[in-house]
Amino acid sequence: MRRNQVWGGLRRAGFALFAAYGAVVIFGATIVMSSATAISLLIAAIGVGCIVALESNRIWMGWSPYRGLSYSLPVIALPILVGVLGVTVAVGTIALGVLIRTLARTRRWAISLYSAGLTGVGATINVVVFQALLDADVILVVAVLFSAIIFVAVVLSVEVVRRWSIRAPIELGSFTPTSPFRGAALLTGAACFTALAAFWNNPALPFFAESVQDRNALILLLLLTLIAVAAKALVRLEDMRRRFNGLIRGTAALNAKSFGHTPGSESFADLVRRAVTEAIGAEWVALRKDPGSWPDISASVTLVKGEPLFIVAHRDAIDVAFGRDDKRALNALAHTANVVVRARDDIGGLTLRANTDQLTGLPNYGAFQAALVNINGHRNYAEALAVLFLDIDDFKRINDRYGHQVGDDVLRVLGHRLRSAVRPSDVVARVGGDEFVIILTRLSSLAEANQIAESILVASGKQIVLEGATVHPLLSIGLAYSSHREADVWELVLDADKSMLAVKHSRRSGGPSNESSISISAHRSPQVIERVAEAIRENNLTMAYQPIVSLVTSQIWAFEALVRFTDPEIGALSPPSLVETSKRLGLFDDFTQQVAEKAMTAAAEFRLVEPRIVCMTINVEANQVMPERLGDFVEELAARYADISLCLELNERSVARVSPELRAQVDHLRDIGILIALDDYGSEDSSVDSLVRVPMDILKIDKSLVDDLDDVRQCEVLTALQGFGDSLEYSMIVEGVEDEAMALHLSRLGIRSAQGFHYGIPQPFDVVLARLVQHGAAAVVPATALSTP
Repeated sequence: MRRNQVWGGLRRAGFALFAAYGAVVIFGATIVMSSATAISLLIAAIGVGCIVALESNRIWMGWSPYRGLSYSLPVIALPILVGVLGVTVAVGTIALGVLIRTLARTRRWAISLYSAGLTGVGATINVVVFQALLDADVILVVAVLFSAIIFVAVVLSVEVVRRWSIRAPIELGSFTPTSPFRGAALLTGAACFTALAAFWNNPALPFFAESVQDRNALILLLLLTLIAVAAKALVRLEDMRRRFNGLIRGTAALNAKSFGHTPGSESFADLVRRAVTEAIGAEWVALRKDPGSWPDISASVTLVKGEPLFIVAHRDAIDVAFGRDDKRALNALAHTANVVVRARDDIGGLTLRANTDQLTGLPNYGAFQAALVNINGHRNYAEALAVLFLDIDDFKRINDRYGHQVGDDVLRVLGHRLRSAVRPSDVVARVGGDEFVIILTRLSSLAEANQIAESILVASGKQIVLEGATVHPLLSIGLAYSSHREADVWELVLDADKSMLAVKHSRRSGGPSNESSISISAHRSPQVIERVAEAIRENNLTMAYQPIVSLVTSQIWAFEALVRFTDPEIGALSPPSLVETSKRLGLFDDFTQQVAEKAMTAAAEFRLVEPRIVCMTINVEANQVMPERLGDFVEELAARYADISLCLELNERSVARVSPELRAQVDHLRDIGILIALDDYGSEDSSVDSLVRVPMDILKIDKSLVDDLDDVRQCEVLTALQGFGDSLEYSMIVEGVEDEAMALHLSRLGIRSAQGFHYGIPQPFDVVLARLVQHGAAAVVPATALSTP
């Protein structure tokens, strides 16, 4: 800091010395001219005007105007003025002309006096060197040429020191093949012009008479003035052209950058600075919170809403200060930037609204489409992605039961949970009424995709407590994995959608009916296919069992067998994935056979512990009961476990078309003691025709028919179905019983059997066996008895 203070003091002292010298030489010239002749006064006045014109033209050492060092050439007039006015008046005249021009440009006396003093010092040294060279018998032209070069060298040297002391840039020219010669060429040309002027005014020339020296001086000074004025006019025209072109290019570039039509990493702020630099010419341009101070010029601009800034441009005022045209150009560019930003924000707002779901604030289907195409098209071939298709089961019933406002609140909460559960690079969109899609990016394996999907399932499946309602969202999620860039990415979406629908369908065919589930599409995942095939062939499927109870005796009398499979790497695979993959592999019958074998083996073990367990139900498709498929097997299996009733649950979709042969086979199986159940009756695809299409022993009522037993209509439907059962001689089991209140309500309606979480979730064999050992066939046991060891 002390060093900076020292340099600051020296800089101010030097500045004051030059200013004082300028004032002294001007004052001295004025004293001398107070007694001069009229012609001398006229020459001095025209000389001042000539110096003003010459000082208006700056010569830049570098290729970029207004950046780095520059100088003017009032020294051109010095030989003319010295010859007729003398050294003192000539130097004072030059200093006065520089003072007037600088004062008109900067409106600052201190800077004007400094510039006058610097030029006066250079002119004085020029005269001293010139006289020394003449005394050394150097020819006139060479003496004038060399002394002119000395003048420029003195001025530039002082400016280099001054700019270095204030840490200003010193640019001597771009390092292109020709730029190093620019300064030398300009300096040599100016020196030669000075020598020519001196040579023209030399009384020693044979055609020159000393009596007309004053006239020649006036002619030369006027000629120099005209040349300088013409040069300044050309420079001004070039400046106007540069400003105009800069404004056009800057406006076009700002518009293009704002709306994403310009590639590259240059920011909008950097582009604004570059546009201003090109348009008005400046040493530097900055975006700041303050408007700066003289000699800077500034204009307000807002690049980010709520954050006003100033575009501040700077030039060295001693060289060329900013003018009114520069200020207008800066204001025009700032206004353009403001208009472009407002237009971008307005269009961006419209685009955002057009691509945003207004209820949840998530991207909508259109935005999802664009994002998926973009992500797929720009990912590396080694970078995997996955699409998750999510659906809220029975969302219509939430709306019907609690009202649409509650339904909207559920969607909002779920959208927020989904967004919070994924990573920043992932995309969450709402694409339909109760449907969401997630794009998982930057994946390395299917196992990673499944792990993220599981965390999403856990986070989004928690109960939602709203004013006047508590909702337990039940989600069906389909996952489609892609390990490489897709030629048709929409096939991936279709696979995810199909996998999601498979989860929903599985709830009606033995899958988890009261828990959210994920189904992985095997279509694009060889790993899933291999693991499922291996599990079926090596008998590695595991089972879970859910109790079916009598509401009359409050005792368990049957279990439903549900398949489970967890791969060490991929994780748990949902029943829909297992079913669909086994069908694709042609192993569906082997799959069902393994499930049936394990279920009946478990049933026999259960019966040894608790004799009141008399039935085991398994899920099959209707066509599987034909003799050529599993018909003979189930007959043999039922005979092998004669003490256990084998019940085949047929999902309603599989009995949509019943051939005479299938009906006859069902009758045959019933005749030999195998029970037939129609599963998930009352779901959205159900019809009354199903009750008579296939002979049956048990009708299982879907939980969607009992989710609001306070609704008189549901009670009437259940009573009617029970009446049908009594008339058609089939039993009825109601699924989805979640608490004691539901169980009591169903009992009062005359329902005799039920199944649901109130009586126990599906549990592995060891847990169920331990329950039977400890509690027997009791329908309801403490929660601690149902936990997995």
